[in-house]
Amino acid sequence: MTMFMPQNHKSLFRQLLAGLYDAVLIADPNGHIREVNPRAVEFFKYEAEDASDRPVELFIPGVTPQMVQRIRKGLGDGRYVMLDANCQRKDGTSFPAEVSISEIDLFEPGDLVFTVRNIERRKRQLDLYKSKENAFNLSAAALFVCARDGRFKHVNKAFCEMFGLDEESDAQHHFFADFMSDEPLPALFERAVDGEGSVARVKAEDESDDAGEVEVRLEPDLHGKRISGVVGSVTGV
Repeated sequence: MTMFMPQNHKSLFRQLLAGLYDAVLIADPNGHIREVNPRAVEFFKYEAEDASDRPVELFIPGVTPQMVQRIRKGLGDGRYVMLDANCQRKDGTSFPAEVSISEIDLFEPGDLVFTVRNIERRKRQLDLYKSKENAFNLSAAALFVCARDGRFKHVNKAFCEMFGLDEESDAQHHFFADFMSDEPLPALFERAVDGEGSVARVKAEDESDDAGEVEVRLEPDLHGKRISGVVGSVTGV
């Protein structure tokens, strides 16, 4: 059973809100803003006084009064609702966010708490990762990522074509030495694990006399200062 929050508890609650990483919008049961925390002022560019009594839809487009009432029906007994949203700043710009909605008896029974987590940075990183992933797969060079023990973790389509693999996931059953056993490649792989990059040219796997050469580049797979394995490329020369 929820209880109305006493006045002295409200002051403590506001202090707690001020220290939160996420933006918090406190709204009345109809979805009109009662209070915001400092993080919300930073996110939305509204001063606290300017945000007061405005509809939450102004900050979280799509959360209309009708939707607020539907959301309220799913709350209570500690339950909450999660939304993906594009939140609106005062200057007209927007940012992607994860929004959780719960109920609290702060000013009156049925008040709503909108907790907004800005995922703009996460989305940029994800978009960058996807772009790198697309470049990885479209490269004409055979590219690969290995764990420290030499097992393939990730290869691109060109690698599959070069080494006769049907699927990229098939590479995960193989080790670097299964495909590139000619010296000095195994030794260079160990040097890459120790942090030293290298380039070598070796004869292609084709055993015919007119087989060409391939150039193999190996570099440590760095995550900060930690080496998690080896990345590399194989190209014809």
